[in-house]
Amino acid sequence: MATPQPPVTRLCTHTLTSLHYRDADLVEDLMGKKTFTEVMLMQILGRTPRPVDLRIADVVLIVLMEHGLTPSAIATRLIYMSAPENLQGAVSAGLLAVGSSFVGTMENCAALLDRIAAAADPEAEARAIARHHKALKSPVPGFGHHLHKPVDPRAYKLLDMGRADPELAGSRIRALETLSAAVDAAAGRPITINATGAVAALLGEIGVPTAVMRGFAVISRAAGLVAHVVEEQQSPSGRFIWETVEEAIPYAGHAVSANAA
Repeated sequence: MATPQPPVTRLCTHTLTSLHYRDADLVEDLMGKKTFTEVMLMQILGRTPRPVDLRIADVVLIVLMEHGLTPSAIATRLIYMSAPENLQGAVSAGLLAVGSSFVGTMENCAALLDRIAAAADPEAEARAIARHHKALKSPVPGFGHHLHKPVDPRAYKLLDMGRADPELAGSRIRALETLSAAVDAAAGRPITINATGAVAALLGEIGVPTAVMRGFAVISRAAGLVAHVVEEQQSPSGRFIWETVEEAIPYAGHAVSANAA
């Protein structure tokens, strides 16, 4: 039996006088010469990013950064109120909410786009997906929005940018369009593509693996949550949120209320 090879890393190394990110010298090749997005993509994708990669990654990071007082932002504000000495703990609390229901849903949609793009009959695959979710009475990942109706303007701006870029092959955008038509047909009415659906298509276009896409939401949302901490420092809302929830959700047990007398 062959001896297992020990694990290695290609991300970073250093000497007494230098530090490298992959094969690039941090001081000589990156500092003052590359943007954060360039270095981030180089590290994550393991290649030199193309101009189109940078354009798409930047717009995606901007779109995902801020969604208002969502569960992630509320968690960050409440934890910061409780432990103001621990900014990173507050941001981390918010990042734990990046998942399959909020912020990180592009990963779920991208998996469906992968299926459609690989299918011998993409339209039949899309119809099967749409019918399956309708039977379950569950939304198709990447579709529908509780606030933006009849369309999510962010999604259609993203897709317009993707279609207009000649460097993109367009396979994931076409897969999303095929799925959109099937979703509309199954529902019997137009269902908007939402921002994370468009993000799934565009990140797929630049070669971001489906299993990595949620990481882009984490990177972007971390910046947005730092901004929520700043606002919490300047105009605290954590205690108001706490007291509002406490008042809005009454006790329904059988214990005697301390105030009942």
